[in-house]
Amino acid sequence: MATILAIESSCDEMSVAILRDQKELLANVVASQIDIHKQYGGVVPEIASRKHVECVSAVLREALQTAGIAVDEIDAIAATKGPGLVGSLHVGMQEAKTLAIALHKPLIGVHHIAGHIYANAIENTIHYPCLALVVSGGHTELVYMASEFQFEVIGQTFDDAIGEAYDKVGRVLHLPYPGGPVIDKMAHAGKHSYKLPVPLDDGSYNFSFSGLKSAVINLNHKYEQRGETINMDDLACSFQDVAVEALSSKALKAAHDLKVKEIIVAGGVSANKGLREKMANSDIPVIFPPMKYCTDNAAMIASAASVMYKYKKFSPLDISVKPDYDLEKESVGV
Repeated sequence: MATILAIESSCDEMSVAILRDQKELLANVVASQIDIHKQYGGVVPEIASRKHVECVSAVLREALQTAGIAVDEIDAIAATKGPGLVGSLHVGMQEAKTLAIALHKPLIGVHHIAGHIYANAIENTIHYPCLALVVSGGHTELVYMASEFQFEVIGQTFDDAIGEAYDKVGRVLHLPYPGGPVIDKMAHAGKHSYKLPVPLDDGSYNFSFSGLKSAVINLNHKYEQRGETINMDDLACSFQDVAVEALSSKALKAAHDLKVKEIIVAGGVSANKGLREKMANSDIPVIFPPMKYCTDNAAMIASAASVMYKYKKFSPLDISVKPDYDLEKESVGV
């Protein structure tokens, strides 16, 4: 196997990881900008990319020191190529290209969602065929994987991603950014006492969270207009119960229909306690990445790149970053 140095910079985290033989994580350094963007209620792309430029060298240096290896021990350089914020992606990719040229090592451009999926492979063994439930701020989709590094998107959101819905609800309810973890905590302190619509209950594998988000916002607004106090914990619980039910029920339906061996949950919302509790009772094995690999980090990019290295799925040095790479086209053999 190989020793991979990976860079993740798709949004507001700059991270560098070094992974050996796909399982031995030598370093995974993450520089977060949450405190900076919190004052704006969300990520400001220009600020994110500027901060990446300021810290990328320091994060790279720390990762190499933590790993305790020489640069000539690295077999390949990987970086997120998209989806993500273009300015942020550029910083990580340019650093990766520079290292690849200077060290005469192959370059591996990794799809961000493939990284989230293969975060599960660092401490677990993935059994194929499987189904990946991808849940993050920008993505909600079901991905069927017949074998290693084969991706077929069988369902996706028509509007808001689940993480986006959480953050928008949190913003309207005047909760701190990011809203997802706060709502999750509040939900466990409340009870399901408000009736909310079940989103896209149509028997398909697709999702829609815009209507559910709007229902929560409208309900809160009605209470404010009447001068009445809404129970915020109960509202959070009602919203989360409906949201995680939609995710889990569609994932389980697809898993049974396709007769997969297990369900893999991937993306930032895989850290959600409510979702973990809901899917823990599934009649099909479900694996979640360890909490430290749920949000954006370079270890997950290194994990996906390790598989790509095995299949010699390398990238040309003129590779471009893009906000909309097609996951299915990342499959081995395509």
